[in-house]
Amino acid sequence: MTALRKEQVENPKKQKLRNNEYYNTQDIQDMLYRYSKKGYDFKNLMHHIKSKDNILLAYRNIKKNTGSKTRGTNNKTIKDLEELTTQKLVDYVRNRLEYYIPQSVRRVYIPKPDGRKRPLGIPTIEDRLIQQCIKQVLEPICEAKFHNHSYGFRPNRSTKHAIARTMRLINQSKLHYVVDVDIKGFFDNVDHAKLKKQMWSMGIKDKKLISIIGNMLRAEIEGEGIPDKGTPQGGIISPLLSNIVLNELDWWVSNQWETFETDFKYNQKSNKYQALKKRSNLKEVYIVRYADDFKIMCRDYEIASKIKVATIQWLKERLNLDVSKKKTKITNLKRSYTKFLGIKLKVVEKGNKYVCKSRIANGVKKKLADKLKRQINNIKQETTPQQVSKLNSMILGMHNYYSMATHVNIDFSEIAFLVNRTLENRLSPNRKGTESKAFKKLYGSYNYKPYCVTGIKIFPIAGVTTSPPMNFSQDICDYTPKGREKIHKKLKSVSPVVQRYLVENPVQGQSVEYNDNRIARYSGQNGCCFVTGKPLTIGNIECHHKKPRSMGGKDTYRNLCLVTKNVHKLIHSTKSETIKRYYDKVKGYFDEEILSKLNKFRTKAGNDCIELS
Repeated sequence: MTALRKEQVENPKKQKLRNNEYYNTQDIQDMLYRYSKKGYDFKNLMHHIKSKDNILLAYRNIKKNTGSKTRGTNNKTIKDLEELTTQKLVDYVRNRLEYYIPQSVRRVYIPKPDGRKRPLGIPTIEDRLIQQCIKQVLEPICEAKFHNHSYGFRPNRSTKHAIARTMRLINQSKLHYVVDVDIKGFFDNVDHAKLKKQMWSMGIKDKKLISIIGNMLRAEIEGEGIPDKGTPQGGIISPLLSNIVLNELDWWVSNQWETFETDFKYNQKSNKYQALKKRSNLKEVYIVRYADDFKIMCRDYEIASKIKVATIQWLKERLNLDVSKKKTKITNLKRSYTKFLGIKLKVVEKGNKYVCKSRIANGVKKKLADKLKRQINNIKQETTPQQVSKLNSMILGMHNYYSMATHVNIDFSEIAFLVNRTLENRLSPNRKGTESKAFKKLYGSYNYKPYCVTGIKIFPIAGVTTSPPMNFSQDICDYTPKGREKIHKKLKSVSPVVQRYLVENPVQGQSVEYNDNRIARYSGQNGCCFVTGKPLTIGNIECHHKKPRSMGGKDTYRNLCLVTKNVHKLIHSTKSETIKRYYDKVKGYFDEEILSKLNKFRTKAGNDCIELS
């Protein structure tokens, strides 16, 4: 179970990188990252933002997001963009960017665990597309400048990496004092002028782009007017802008010790730190940040007190941000827990040393139990395999996330005690049922009391063991060839020439959805005909609707496939002489299996089957 979950975490499907390859934007992003690392200034980024490849890549990146189906103030979703032709979509984005004025933002409130509500700002789907176009160009520049130990809303990084870094500082560096700083309403209080100055200092010196981002920040919020500060949560580009704001904090804390530049160059960091301890008055502090939630790790109370005061003052003077005095505190980990990203951490004595003990935070345990109980109630109202499978997916998701806690089994045993009682009372489950492949792989070795509903075995809630989180490898990077080797293999089975041809030659008059899925299908089929398996070549590729448009078929990925011209003619031909003419051209490599595939398509198109001759 542990190995499988580790693989799920460490080897995610890097669809984003595949999309970059489809639209040939990886080289541009690599170049921006490389030049940013060298300290270059960027004064003509709009050229890259408005490129056809970048716009089509942005469309592809946002269309699968669940948020793409969320309506903005103009009541439109991704479905409205799908109907545009490729050229009309490109022209629309370019025209909007000439004199960019954002459409109003829809205000939505999301309940928080403490009863309060978090405000979200939902831009229109058109503005989200434009934000994605900008994000794709800005992200590699910013990634080159971001601190190593900020983990929120960044490529390849996760909450588990933040927890792993924190545990490493506790266990190996023996830093047992934590400064918790709670910024009051961070996302709602970002200073717009300061943010634009920070972008400028990063080398983003395209005045047109800075002006566009300024307009985005001042987009009218429906019912509230034009904001004078803040980055509304809900926008695609907001997390990146928020990281730009707090990146200055990361480096300020880091330069107090971790990345402090010395005149003498040391071969190892450990030698440098030993010298700093002996020859300087610097305070040993480290920062671990995930979005606006961060920890400053210290060795003793005196250092923690000084860095706490200094950080509060720095946030106010440099970023014009206030902190919550009630929630900003110093924690001695030998005495108390500190909470971070749903996990609480403490130091306990084990043998002749102190180690980190971690558990699910108290409030989070109740929240998880309540969530499972609500789904059990849903199953009682609608007792279907789909609802039971949803419960299983919720249990598995919880196990995957919280397995990083050292005492996760104890916590889930407590959750199971509360939830299983509800499960027995509400659903009266059976003892026998079907074990899915996932059940056998992940929970087959456990010997818990089985619960089965609608013939499906429910995953054991207490069936989880700790899986220590791995530290983030700083070698991993989306924007260097070496950095991508660990996370993604280049598309080697397809012809880059044919793929580029498909990108540069969309089928005129067809929707952007059709042309985008046409490109994706070429990669998905490994550059081969869906029916015959023969390589597809320029001039001999046609896109077939499995369910014809005349019967309600759409331009979705699942409903499209690429075939050769002769095969496409055979699918749709109805006259015997036409069928014979095209069949004679291909029968040399047709067999029963290939003909069976062909006939399935003919049947769906309402045509008779062809017999092998």
